[in-house]
Amino acid sequence: MKGKIEMVDQFDAMDRKILGELQRDASQSLDEIARKVGSSKTPVWNRIRKMKEGGVIGQQTVILDPESLGLEACFFVLVRTNAHEAGWQEKFLKVLQKRPEVLEAHRLAGEIDYILKVRVKNAKAYDEFYQALIKEVSIYNVTALLSMQEIKSTTELPL
Repeated sequence: MKGKIEMVDQFDAMDRKILGELQRDASQSLDEIARKVGSSKTPVWNRIRKMKEGGVIGQQTVILDPESLGLEACFFVLVRTNAHEAGWQEKFLKVLQKRPEVLEAHRLAGEIDYILKVRVKNAKAYDEFYQALIKEVSIYNVTALLSMQEIKSTTELPL
C-alpha cells in the first residue's frame, strides 16, 4: 500500500488524462491515447508501464452486458451474522469467492455485516443461490433487495 500512496503523490495532469482514457476504453491503441492526451507514444507507454508496475493499473478486462447474457435480475443482499469469529468469516469469504453470481461483496460497519451484489437470471435463480449459501454457512439474517432499474453503473474512478 505504501508504494501506491507514494505513486499518487507523483501523479500529474498527464497521468490523470492517461488514466481517464484507459478507464473510458482500455482497448484504444497507444497512438489514440497519446493523441487524445496531447503527447507522443513512447512517453505515454512509459507512464502506463510505471503505473502498472506501481499497482495503480490492475487487470484489464471487458465489461459485458448482463441482460444480453440472460442475467436480468440484480439483487443487493444484506447479510447479518451473529458469528463474528475468524473461522466463520474465513468460511463465509471462501463461499463467496466460489460463487460466480456474487459480483461484489463488502464488509460493512453498522447493523448490516455484509452487502453482496448478486446477478442472476431471475428470482428462482436467486433462491437457488440463497439456498446454496445458507447450506454452506450459517447466517443470522438475510434480506434481498431486487434492483428495479439500474440508474448508474460505472467502473470509472474520479480522477
